[in-house]
Amino acid sequence: MTEDTPDTPQQPAQAAPVDLGLLSNVRVSMTVEVGHTQITLQDLLHLNEGSVVELDRMAGDPLDTLVNGPPIAKGEVVVVGEKFGIRFGDIVDPKQRIETL
Repeated sequence: MTEDTPDTPQQPAQAAPVDLGLLSNVRVSMTVEVGHTQITLQDLLHLNEGSVVELDRMAGDPLDTLVNGPPIAKGEVVVVGEKFGIRFGDIVDPKQRIETL
């Protein structure tokens, strides 16, 4: 008895590299989210200097990094010179990023 399929599994076809040269200068909006909350309009109007609003994240939780809306990574805040930056720790798989567009 002969089989029509090989004994070894087929390797998935590798995608050809995409030349993004024409798109390399397109600007996108990157946002880093510390957390979310919902408050009433009345509470919003009572906020003043020194007010504290509790967010839905714990201190030390990774921050979400979004590009034009969809999340692309999680990371942590770092200080670079006198400015804040973000160090990426967990980057969303490129295939998943394309599916969210």
